[in-house]
Amino acid sequence: MDTYGLIGFPLKHSFSAAFFAEKFKNERIDAEYLNFEIPDILDIREVILFNQHLKGLNVTIPHKEKIIPFLHEISDEAKKIGAVNVIKIERWQGDMYFYRLKGFNTDYIGFQESIRPILNPEIHRKALILGTGGASKAVFHALNDLGVETRFVSRQADGDRIAYQNLSPQLIEEHKIIVNASPVGTFPKTDECPAIPYQYLTPEHLLYDLVYNPAETLFLKKGAERGAIIKNGSEMLERQAIATWEIWNQ
Repeated sequence: MDTYGLIGFPLKHSFSAAFFAEKFKNERIDAEYLNFEIPDILDIREVILFNQHLKGLNVTIPHKEKIIPFLHEISDEAKKIGAVNVIKIERWQGDMYFYRLKGFNTDYIGFQESIRPILNPEIHRKALILGTGGASKAVFHALNDLGVETRFVSRQADGDRIAYQNLSPQLIEEHKIIVNASPVGTFPKTDECPAIPYQYLTPEHLLYDLVYNPAETLFLKKGAERGAIIKNGSEMLERQAIATWEIWNQ
């Protein structure tokens, strides 16, 4: 039986595990999908060596950037983004110690295909990305390739990055797209949300949350209260999962 899985920490919830379990059952694919909760990226060696039928991995927080030095090859897109969320594993039959890891990024296409239909090019010309992790990098490149000017928001100002406390009414007015690419608001901490001045949002704003559990985060609820367009990350995850399966089986 082929094995696929997810590495990250913590893994209290997993869209990928549910998606692929249902896919394998419905399509009668003889495979399993396992969660590998590893706090230290060095543990990736044990995951691969002790799971001889492992053919592919998804990568999530906090390892999307940390995994890169362990890869033998990386796709051009993942290299440009600087983050990996999919690994294809090739093995030499009969020798458990020889394997080849290639990294890809499907967050880019998943996010871009998900947000494109709700963009208004006349209004949505600038975006703020909340968070600076691996997922935020894919969002940055996806928006740039859609012609949207983007800026990062983080706890501290650094270069072109804006600090949360410096988000003025003018900045919120100028940037009609706000994407939460941080884990803030994820279950079970559903009473938390990014610290932005929600009172300055308008019906012209678009709030997109990569978080999908809960379906409507506090970030999205506060946006909806101001009349903003809102969307969570469930479609993005489904689209990137489909692209992931194609990579594993190409």
